[in-house]
Amino acid sequence: MTPEKQTVLLGLNLRELTDFVEEAGQPIYRGRQLFEALYRQRVAFADQISTLPQDFRQSLSREGLSLGIPSIDKKFVSRDGTVRYLIGFTDGQSVETVWMPEGDDGEAGDGSEAGNEAERAWERATICVSSQVGCAVDCQFCLTALLGVKRNLTAGEIVGQVCAVLNDQKVSPPQDRVNIVFMGMGEPFLNYDNFIRGVNLLVEGVGIPESRMTVSTAGIVPRIYDLGAEPMRPKLAISLNASNDETRSRLMPINRKWNLEKLIAAARDFPLRNREKLTFEYVLLDGVNDSPQNAYELVELIRGVRAKVNLIALNPGPGISFQTPTENRIAQFQKVLIDAGVPAFIRRPRGRDIYAACGQLKRTVELAV
Repeated sequence: MTPEKQTVLLGLNLRELTDFVEEAGQPIYRGRQLFEALYRQRVAFADQISTLPQDFRQSLSREGLSLGIPSIDKKFVSRDGTVRYLIGFTDGQSVETVWMPEGDDGEAGDGSEAGNEAERAWERATICVSSQVGCAVDCQFCLTALLGVKRNLTAGEIVGQVCAVLNDQKVSPPQDRVNIVFMGMGEPFLNYDNFIRGVNLLVEGVGIPESRMTVSTAGIVPRIYDLGAEPMRPKLAISLNASNDETRSRLMPINRKWNLEKLIAAARDFPLRNREKLTFEYVLLDGVNDSPQNAYELVELIRGVRAKVNLIALNPGPGISFQTPTENRIAQFQKVLIDAGVPAFIRRPRGRDIYAACGQLKRTVELAV
């Protein structure tokens, strides 16, 4: 990737931007100025970069270079304050990005003081970011799977979603506390290099610490090991959704390639930082994976892993044949985990009325009344 072949600057790191300004006949410190303008100030057009001399700004505009912040094509606001953005790219493709003003889908505490502290810790804004246009993993309970996969996003398009939302919400890290969850459209680990590059740019450029980022995978086992070796990485969440191979293979075909034995082995080997926990996400489907027996199996499956479990009641949508369990059934499942000493939280759905909740992202533009 050489700057002279780039038409979009967002996605280039500091070294590459420094090379770019040098080739343009500018002093090397202009690279830092351009880096700050792109990521920290999140300017949309070259003529807005006041730190650059006017002739350089004009040359950037004349050469047709795009700074790269994508457009917001549509915006849907939930009654709970969640916002679902349809983010458009220059090739006509689009993804969805979700803003949650008081955190992720929300963890209902486990009844303990530790649970209450965990709940309070999430009372800040979260942006749910997509990594692919569509998704190839084909989880049977997820609306995104119905799209298939169109293409990977570039690092600039991953970061660009965050920049577009921050600008729209008038929020600026690091002064404002913002979490990033790579839990939108796509499987991040099937676009690993661009995902990791995006993480580094979000930390070094936008100013969001890696400690406030979480990436969710459906279970791409080799990439779990790769993530553990990264010098800069988000926290890890594994989308589990079943307590045995038979059920998981039916719900998540990827389990046929990397089964629970391989997945849990990778989870056990994952190098957790001080006070860090791995997260297992478990979508509860009525009569499929939500029985007390499933809960007991789950306890045994993850025994000894320093982890918590986020329980997510199915968020329904057109084309999904599964049903949402009753609150009583969900509570019974949670109780089995808690009684066994497993921290377990029920994530309250956010933005379900605008198809913004977990598993609902499908570029829906017409909402049911």
